[in-house]
Amino acid sequence: MATRTRKPIRAEKSSGNVFADLGLPHPGQELLKAELTLRIYHLIKSRGLKQAEAGKILGIKQPHVSALMRNRAGSFSVERLMDFLTALGQNVHITVKPARKKHGEVSLVAQRSAALSL
Repeated sequence: MATRTRKPIRAEKSSGNVFADLGLPHPGQELLKAELTLRIYHLIKSRGLKQAEAGKILGIKQPHVSALMRNRAGSFSVERLMDFLTALGQNVHITVKPARKKHGEVSLVAQRSAALSL
């Protein structure tokens, strides 16, 4: 029986943004969209909504809800995703403050509610 030699696994430390690590354009915006989409996903799941029901609440067709539920938010803007959150009964606050670095960043701070555990 032949023995296999194991190759060491090469790993790199993440920057905290997988989209930046992959070299994709607009990584901050993509990360924000992913975080907003995840929040929408958890709200829909925690309420036990069917995709068609969620579509009526969000004002979109079921196939678009399906895309959201599979984290395919590429066709939706950040603004539209925030509209979905408000339609689901969430308050969205935007805070702008000076950055410590030359270039600022965008982040999402989500409060947990008793009805929603992330």
